[in-house]
Amino acid sequence: MNSTEIILITGGSGMIAQYLSCLLEKNGYEVRFFSRTKKSDKHFVWNIKTGFIDVKALENVDHIIHLAGANISTKRWTKARKKNIIESRTKSTQLLFDTVKKHQIKIKTFIATSAVGYYGTSNNDVLYNEESPAGTDFLANVCTLWENVSKNFSLVNSKRLLTLRLGVVLSKNGGALEKMKKPIKLGLGTVLGSGKQYMPWIHIDDLCQFILYSLRNKGINGTYNLVAPEHINNSDFTSILAKRLGKKVWLPNLPALILRLLFGDMASILLNGNRVSSEKLLSIGFKFKYPSVTKALANLIE
Repeated sequence: MNSTEIILITGGSGMIAQYLSCLLEKNGYEVRFFSRTKKSDKHFVWNIKTGFIDVKALENVDHIIHLAGANISTKRWTKARKKNIIESRTKSTQLLFDTVKKHQIKIKTFIATSAVGYYGTSNNDVLYNEESPAGTDFLANVCTLWENVSKNFSLVNSKRLLTLRLGVVLSKNGGALEKMKKPIKLGLGTVLGSGKQYMPWIHIDDLCQFILYSLRNKGINGTYNLVAPEHINNSDFTSILAKRLGKKVWLPNLPALILRLLFGDMASILLNGNRVSSEKLLSIGFKFKYPSVTKALANLIE
């Protein structure tokens, strides 16, 4: 880089944003955040509900990485929660787009996040790639609406749009892995439902390294599945995780009916999952540091 490039990250307090910002700063980028409160000079305030946004955050910005969105797995999916899950994604993206357009801010890249939930959750053996059609369930609808708003950035003031469909992100610091570890550590680990549902996943380091890779390689454009090349189902993942923790899975599978009673519609993300291809990612020369669950967990669980 001839001069320091500036990157604005939304969802600044999240697990991915924190890991990513450290990696980007180590590699010479200046990082700013959009947050609900001003925690430091790097943080700029925005309010999605009121439509407020501190335009100073966008001065001389080269790239925007949009990670903001309500967590899908912390609360039951009531009607109000579903609305919040959708609007936290679509309205935040629209607010960014409207601000960039209004102030004629010429960013180089807009990196939009989505999820492999885009393909729906049908528990079949189809291998879904970036050209596969969207599913029809709630999460597929969320992702479709989200991506449709992001597409606006390819129309004005941006040289390229990257849409990253994320699998389950495995990290040492919170997230899905922490939730999966707890019952196993207590000796209460169990396979969910049939256990045959696939779990597309990615190590947080590989996810963030790909974002860095895409910033350095200006020709990378379009939609990519951010998932590891290994396909694994819930039963096998649970077994490997338990072994890594020095525990055994001795309880019978937890019936789908119990999970639906406990979590309502949200149980679908525990009981369903598809095989998702990372071939497009590999075809552009990206190399995974953690291509297998065994290797990923060896790094994340000491």
